Parts: sequence; C-alpha cells; structure tokens
Amino acid sequence: MKEHVKEKILSLLDQHRIMSIATLRSDGWPQATTVGYVSDGLTLYFLCGPQSQKAANLARDDRVSLTIDHDTPDLMAITGLSMAAHAQVVTDRAEAEKVLRMLPLKYPDVHALPLPMPSPDEVRIFRVRPTVISVLDYTQGFGHTDLYTCDSPSLFQS
Repeated sequence: MKEHVKEKILSLLDQHRIMSIATLRSDGWPQATTVGYVSDGLTLYFLCGPQSQKAANLARDDRVSLTIDHDTPDLMAITGLSMAAHAQVVTDRAEAEKVLRMLPLKYPDVHALPLPMPSPDEVRIFRVRPTVISVLDYTQGFGHTDLYTCDSPSLFQS
C-alpha cells in the first residue's frame, strides 16, 4: 500500500468515532451493529459486553465487515471506508489497558462528565485487523472506490 493511501485511510479513521460492524450469527445471517472505536495505525479496537451477541458471534467466526463514514447533505461529498477484517479478543492486559486509555481521547466531550471506564475484566475488547480496505470517495465521481489489500504486517504498526 502506498504511503499516501495509508495516510488517507488514517485520516478517515481519525475523523470518525463510530463504525458499523457485521458479524456472522450462528444461523448464518449477518448481524450489523454500531460501535465506538479507537485506532492505532490501521488496527482498530472496539468494546462489547462479554455476553453480547457480537462476542458470541466472534467466538465462532472472527471474520467481520465494517464501514466507517458520516452523514452529509451533499451526495457528492460522501467519503468513508469499508473493510473486510479479522477480529480477535485482546488477551494481553497491557494492550487492553492501553485501549481503555485511548477511548476517552476519542470522545473529548466526555471528560466533562464523570463516566467510569470499565476494567478489562468487565468487557471484551476486540482487535480488528483489515485484510481488504475499500476507500469510498464520491468527490472523485459517483460511487468511486479504491480497493487495497493489507498483506504486510508492517502496515499495522503506528
């Protein structure tokens, strides 16, 4: 992946705070939900309840599809990301604590409210690493997308 493409993707990841993520239910149907996320390079992280449907789905099959975008009144200003990825539970305590420290930084307005952050033992934290990234950019034409594969582990280092 060329450096300018990676920078464009990282910029879109930094501009947004929520993503829609689809997992596969036990009956084979996809389940899409909206979650907050943080990113470290091209690696994304999200939290969910240990007993949630997402956690159960991902315990069976770690494949996910996700989108990151925003609403805009101008159809030709649509930009965003779509990814095929694998999501694994973060089991390393230091990595989990790092993610929990990153989350409030993505939501600076929350600092004014005394919201307690969960401990790593109270939530499931998933590390999401894309295998394919589609960059959607209607400013280059209706429906314009560029497709990239993520075949190098060095892409995930920040």
